Amino acid sequence: MTDLESSLATIMEVFHRYTEKEGDKHKLKKSELKDLINEELPALTGQVKDQATMDSLMESLDTDGDSELDFQEFMTFITMVTVCCHDFCEHHEDE
Repeated sequence: MTDLESSLATIMEVFHRYTEKEGDKHKLKKSELKDLINEELPALTGQVKDQATMDSLMESLDTDGDSELDFQEFMTFITMVTVCCHDFCEHHEDE
């Protein structure tokens, strides 16, 4: 597989690894999202401990209002994080 194909496969595998922790294999509960962020993105986000932050994040991503994230909603999160990282790196590459 190409680098990009491997990256896509990894994103899907990580999503499914965390959705299987508490039941529905196709949606992330808020606690699963918190675990995923804390375990898979610690260098970017630190540890998310504040419940209000998780509530706000979940509310902004959960477009269908079912209190869970399906894969499309999760990909919105991944896209947001990736764009922020790209912008940060682009801004700091001259330093």
